[in-house]
Amino acid sequence: MHKEIDVYMQNLEVYFSNLTLESLDKLDYFYASDARFKDPFNEVQGCLKIKAIFEHMFKTLNAPRFVVTQKLFNSDQAFMCWDFIFSTQAAPNNLFLVKGSTHLLFCKDANGQIKINNHRDYWDPAQEIYEKIPILGVFFKWLRVKSSTPIK
Repeated sequence: MHKEIDVYMQNLEVYFSNLTLESLDKLDYFYASDARFKDPFNEVQGCLKIKAIFEHMFKTLNAPRFVVTQKLFNSDQAFMCWDFIFSTQAAPNNLFLVKGSTHLLFCKDANGQIKINNHRDYWDPAQEIYEKIPILGVFFKWLRVKSSTPIK
């Protein structure tokens, strides 16, 4: 089992690191058909709905890509830290970087293949995106500083 999960995790890392709109057709190789996905903006169930989230990402951002920076895993779960790099259609020459992490839970399908049945992304949209937007960013930076001030 350990060798099987090692190979699966290597394939998963390569898949996410090279994810394209075209490679989304292979998403069901990694995800159970009824898998759950949650991030700060979405909460869906089903491989087709997860695929739709990634399709939306490719259609609204320029050259989005994930760089896995660290990973931990065992036979039934994994945790990956990543950098998400992209530009926007409004600012194609400005690269944005979002740092985040993903917790994955695994199951075995009817054929005994390892699949992701729960995918949860953790990242802070206020700090990673909103604070970088002119005018709006000033408010979110102020809010973060204000909320971290100890209560007296």
